Amino acid sequence: MSDGGRGGAEPVDGVLAALADPTRRQLLDLLAERGEATATTLAERVPVSRQAVVKHLAVLGGAGLVTAARAGREVRYAVRPAALDATARWMAALATDWDRRLAAIKRLAEAAEAAEQEARHAPRPPDAR
Repeated sequence: MSDGGRGGAEPVDGVLAALADPTRRQLLDLLAERGEATATTLAERVPVSRQAVVKHLAVLGGAGLVTAARAGREVRYAVRPAALDATARWMAALATDWDRRLAAIKRLAEAAEAAEQEARHAPRPPDAR
C-alpha cells in the first residue's frame, strides 16, 4: 500500500491487513472491553475454535495490535492501542486531503453557479436587425 509519501507504510499495511478480518476485529473489541483475556476465554465468545483464536491473536500481535504476557500456564492478551496511532495519522491525513479536494470542488461548483446566475440576469443587448 502506498502511503502517499507520508512514511510508515509497513505498520499501516500490517494493521489494516490484520483488521480486514471480522473475527480479528471482534477479538480486538473483546480485548478492549475486558482489558485482557486468555485465548480460551476469547474462544467462548467467538464462533471459531481456540486454535483459530490463537492464530488470529498471532496475526494481531504481528501487527502490534495486541500483547501477549505469560502468567503461569496462561497467556493473557491485551490491546496495544499505540499500534493504531500510525494508522490513525495516515487516515487523518487521507481525510484532510479529501476534505481539501472536496472544498475545491465546492468552490468551483459555486463559482460556476454564480456565473450562470449572473449570465441569466444580465441585460440582453437589443437585436441587431
